[in-house]
Amino acid sequence: MLPRQPDLDPAAAYPRITGLRVALDSGDWPACRAVLDAAEPVERTELTMIGLTEPGLETFLRGVLDGDPGDGAAAVLLGRHLIETADPVRAERLLVDAAARSPRDPAIWTARLSTAGDLGLARSEVDRRYARLAEIDPHHLPGQRRYLLRLCPRPGGDWEPAHTFARTAAGSAPPGSFGPVLIAEAHLERWREEHRRSPSAGRRYLAADEVRAELHEAARRSVWHADFRHAHGWVRVVSTFAMVFALLDDRPAADSLFTALGDLGSRHPWAHLGDPGQAIVKYRRRARGGGT
Repeated sequence: MLPRQPDLDPAAAYPRITGLRVALDSGDWPACRAVLDAAEPVERTELTMIGLTEPGLETFLRGVLDGDPGDGAAAVLLGRHLIETADPVRAERLLVDAAARSPRDPAIWTARLSTAGDLGLARSEVDRRYARLAEIDPHHLPGQRRYLLRLCPRPGGDWEPAHTFARTAAGSAPPGSFGPVLIAEAHLERWREEHRRSPSAGRRYLAADEVRAELHEAARRSVWHADFRHAHGWVRVVSTFAMVFALLDDRPAADSLFTALGDLGSRHPWAHLGDPGQAIVKYRRRARGGGT
């Protein structure tokens, strides 16, 4: 029998995604708003990032904005659609106006962090946008993730500020929250760079005593904490820790997280290893003593 493949569709864990998809497909804006307005801030931001590439969506959302130019939800969904369809210049123009109309909407500022990266804007502007987001919500993980990526060397940053930000954000996050996953994400980004040089360099980086200890401490403050909850986004957080411990070949730690996930999984960060479903099956089997 073939190994069980994980369900990588986020809607399997978060039913509101299905509700939003159905409402968008049917062109029912009141139903879209009902889904988004019922969500907590982080969940609402995540819902606007579900991969909005369907033909006709731009026409529908522009029609909504023509009727109500101040509808921030429609603006951020349209902005995300333009980002997904490789039109960041138009997305940026739209989001500048949306931020002026709805300056305290974290979803808009998170989207503006994405366009800042796509357009190669200066670090000072990226910092400014993140500062505006942090004023609204200092623990807004979707925006923190995008800011962390902008701090890494590949877009022009450096490892020291990237790790410093991850540690500061994780350290200020409440125990049992998702925030400490930023520690794991920063180390995975650095592992990727080392791995590009050679797989052995990547293994040596993660195996360093200080890195291993920091990852365990981050997991204890997040996914292994008694207050950890299955709120929107939990699958990716657990999946990220599962991947980093799998790469460390810390089989008990990885197995505990694969067990917590059950049949669920996330494409990110496993897509860094190729096909995410196949990678999860491979490392889950190894964590359970079923192969090398």
